[in-house]
Parts: sequence; structure tokens; C-alpha cells
Amino acid sequence: MSDLNSLAQKLMTLDDSLSSCMRCGMCQAVCPMFGATMMEADVARGKVVLVSNLAHKLIEDPKAVADKLGRCLLCGSCQANCPSGVPLMDIFMTAREIVYTYIGLHPLKKLIFRYLLASPGLFNLSMRFGAPCQGLLFKSKNNVQQTSAAPLLDSILGARHIRRLAPKSLYAIEGALDEPAGASGIKVAFYPGCMGDKFYVDMARACLKVLRHHGVGIYMPKGFACCGIPALSSGDVEGMTKEMAVSLGLFDKGQFDYVITPCSSCTSTIKELWVKYADRISPEAKAQAEALSAKTMDINDFLINVLHVSMQGKPEAEREAVTYHDSCHLKKSLGVFKEPRAVVELNPHYKITEMAEADRCCGCGGSFNLFHYDLSRQIGQRKRNNVVASGAKIVAAGCPACMMQLEDVLSQNGDPVRVKHVVELYAESLD
Repeated sequence: MSDLNSLAQKLMTLDDSLSSCMRCGMCQAVCPMFGATMMEADVARGKVVLVSNLAHKLIEDPKAVADKLGRCLLCGSCQANCPSGVPLMDIFMTAREIVYTYIGLHPLKKLIFRYLLASPGLFNLSMRFGAPCQGLLFKSKNNVQQTSAAPLLDSILGARHIRRLAPKSLYAIEGALDEPAGASGIKVAFYPGCMGDKFYVDMARACLKVLRHHGVGIYMPKGFACCGIPALSSGDVEGMTKEMAVSLGLFDKGQFDYVITPCSSCTSTIKELWVKYADRISPEAKAQAEALSAKTMDINDFLINVLHVSMQGKPEAEREAVTYHDSCHLKKSLGVFKEPRAVVELNPHYKITEMAEADRCCGCGGSFNLFHYDLSRQIGQRKRNNVVASGAKIVAAGCPACMMQLEDVLSQNGDPVRVKHVVELYAESLD
């Protein structure tokens, strides 16, 4: 009965949020899903119609409703382009929670979100054993993206080209950190995210190198859990809050001025979403999430607007072209887009060459990429075409998930374009 009452309350909340949608269709022009399928049901306006009749549709065919709501990247393009300011991301997140509360979460997702990702020790152990065994399944594609393919896992992974787990995680290399502030007088909590800890370790270490170079003390305890966005995107608020509670406990043990992450998805989740869901843990967690939100920043934003970093020396006469992909959470949610471009050009060897549609979604969408790989790859192909047309041999991004998507589509096409995090390119210029 309590679940039914909760569902009824959430449905009423949705009705209030939906009332401001004018069905104008401005979302249509910017929706990457609509651009790929040309189906009205795949654009925000079509999903709003579905959500407005959610109670009836759930009773009729709950699995069809779940499938239609799942055909969304949650990139935020529709919300950013909405003249009425409809909180579309909140609506779709709440709708997914309602649907999966009603039909139940798949047992595998429940295992991953509520136990594996909420138990950093278990997650790390599984990755530690998994890394040495990759050679049995993955075959290197011998390309500049350093990707591999696993034909035996095509039924699970699709025919994707994917980066392997790093031989050692960030924590295995760096250990727990609690460094004092240096010359800057600033100390930060560094949250590497799952991708920075287990896949893009070189990227995470480049971030630590840059922070130390500028005299920033680092707090990075062992045991941070996933930020929770994969669980939340799948409608599993319980899994998300379990993961959040683990990390909140670790943040509470440290003293720092800012929370810095190199992953735009993690940044927007900690800054914007933890506040909205922390009261489901406790009032104390809500207060802590609010305090963390106020001092959480993307690392590019931090370098430019807090440390005021500038280029040392003069730009080289011949600078290599780098094109930049605006990650959706970084630009559309956090409003950070000038800063990453400025960070690239802190390295006197590089200059920015803009691609067409730089802020159009790459097609990753987190778990969307897993469950709708064909669509994800189709959307990613448009991004790949724009990257290649720019003429640059390096494409930079501020989100490891976008980096993984870019590596896949470029590798699939045999393109000699390297994928780098923005901060990696700046770190190259430092002694």
C-alpha cells in the first residue's frame, strides 16, 4: 500500500510539472534521438504526452512504457532549448522511477546498482580480477584509440570497440590522499568517478599532476562509490541513494574547499541531483548534499575561474589543431563551455579548431549506450563525421563517457584521430 501511495503522489507531482508544456516542438530540432529516428514518440514532446497518461498506460502495457521512456539519452538538449522552462529531465527521471517501482527492476540491474556499485570494495575486487583476464576475450584493434573488440561478447556489448580496464586502478597507484594545501592555499576533494578510477587512469593522474603543479592540496580517500547517475537513469532511486550514502560518509571525514571532478556526469550529479534525492537518506544527508553542491566544480571551471591559470610563455608559431566536443552535462547542465577550450589552449602547442555541432550529443547517454547500442552508434556517427570534417587529429572532451563513445565511433571507421581529456592536453605542457 505504501508503494501505491508513493506512486500516486509522484504522479500528482508529474501532473504539476507537465502543465507548463505548450507542445511547441522546439525540442524536436535539438533532439538527437529524433534526428536519428524521425519518430514523434522519441522526442520530448512525444514523451510528455506519454507521461501525461502514465497511469493508464502503465496498466495497459507497462513494459512498452518502460521501453519508450528508455529511448532517451537524458542529454538535456530539450530542456536547454525549452522556451517554457519545463523541467524535462526531472519529469523523465521521475517517470522512470514510477515505471520501475511498478514493474520491478531487472535482477541484474538491482545486483549492479544496489550491491556492486554501492560496495566499492566488492567493485574494486571484481575489477582487479577482471583486468588480467581481458586478454582472453578482447582482441586489440591496433589503432590510435587503443580500443579492443570482444566478438564472443557481441550479444552483450554489441560489436563495439571499447577501451580495456586499466592494468591498475587509480587508487591502486596513488593510494588514499590527504595532502595539505600548497602555494595556492586551496585544498580540494578529488572525485575521479568510476571511469577515472578504472578505465581512464592516465587522465585522472593528469588531473592530479595539474592540481599539484598549481599548489592545490588533494583529499582523495579510498572507497568513493559511483555517483549514482547510472542507477538513477534506470529508475533505481534506492540504488542511487545507497551509492550516494557511501560517498557522503567519506566526504564528511575530510576538510576541503572544493569538490573537483574530471567527469561532467559526476559533477552535475553531485551538484544538482544529490540535493534532490539526499532527503531520502536523512535530513542530515540533505544538509550535507547542499553544502557539497555549493562547492562542487568541474576541473576546467576550477582551473580557469578559481586558480586563474594562464599560459606560461608564448604560443608556438605552428600549433596543432584540437577540436572540442561539448559534453551535454558540462554545457547544458553546468554552463561550462568556454573554460575547456581555454584549458586546451593553455598548452602553447595546441589551438582549438571548432567542429560543426560541437554541442550536439555524441550518443552515449550512459546506460542508453548499453541497451540501445545501434541507435547510440548511429547518433555517434554524426558526431564522428563532424570530428573528421574539422581536420583535427585530436578531439578533446570533458567527460570520460563521451571519450569512450568517441573512441568507439572513430575506431569503427578507422580514423587516425586521438581522443583526449582536456586536462590531459594541458598536463603535457607541465614539467
